Amino acid sequence: MSHYFDENPLSEHKPRTINTRVNGIDFSFETDSGVFSQTQLDFGSRLLLDTVIEAEGKAGGRLLDLGCGYGAVGIVLKRVWPALNVVMCDINNRALKLARHNAKVNHTQYINVLQSDGLSQVEGSFDLILTNPPIRAGKATVYQFFEESWDALNEGGRLYVVIQKKQGAPSAQKKLQELAGECEICARSSGYWILRVIK
Repeated sequence: MSHYFDENPLSEHKPRTINTRVNGIDFSFETDSGVFSQTQLDFGSRLLLDTVIEAEGKAGGRLLDLGCGYGAVGIVLKRVWPALNVVMCDINNRALKLARHNAKVNHTQYINVLQSDGLSQVEGSFDLILTNPPIRAGKATVYQFFEESWDALNEGGRLYVVIQKKQGAPSAQKKLQELAGECEICARSSGYWILRVIK
């Protein structure tokens, strides 16, 4: 069986287009089978975007969309804050091809899209890291995302994580508290939590 966290999904292609509006801006994303949330912008990612846009006000510096899928989070934030230096990474090559296409379709230039298992191929440090982690890949993978992200944050940098309560949000909060000393719940909605730690 093919998963969205596979490097090269084997599922038959089933392309489709998702249209959505975030922060007053219209977006169009091409998706496919074998990528995360292929039929719509998932609720967790939408809540993550709305929360970060409100919390950050006007963000600058360098942002990483970790486990970017077809690119929605990084692309939306590049349009909202054009001055951001945006890096998007994922292990899934099918998703990365879509992310590169979607960046062009949505008029977001100068986004760096990388194939990477976690942050293994990502260089440099970041002011903002956002992730909707691959829960189905297992807790070890998710916690690796947290640890590598924490190491890659600049002083004062923020890591935002979206995770469902039933899929381990309380234990994820505890893990992040171990790393950062403090982990804030920025938002809760429909069983989803947005967690934030500050370096």
